[in-house]
Amino acid sequence: MRLIYRQHAIKRMFERSITPNDIVEALSNGRKIEEYPNDTPYPSYLWLGFSGSRPIHVVIADNWEDDERIIITVYEPNTAQWADKFTKRLKQP
Repeated sequence: MRLIYRQHAIKRMFERSITPNDIVEALSNGRKIEEYPNDTPYPSYLWLGFSGSRPIHVVIADNWEDDERIIITVYEPNTAQWADKFTKRLKQP
């Protein structure tokens, strides 16, 4: 699949010092941890992967018809918001 980066993702990558290589590495070794089936125009999901030892969350939507994987946003998960090795959201007060 061809990777397509939304403008929002590019901005966040720049702000957070996450490179395209970091994304590719995280996609190659991670897994889906949440699904958002009602997102449009394509259902999306949250992926947890690692670039080296750095955890990275990637929100992705797959456009199977055009063989595209759309990168919507990326960030390094915060331990104050995530548990179970960044796979489970902590409830916010």
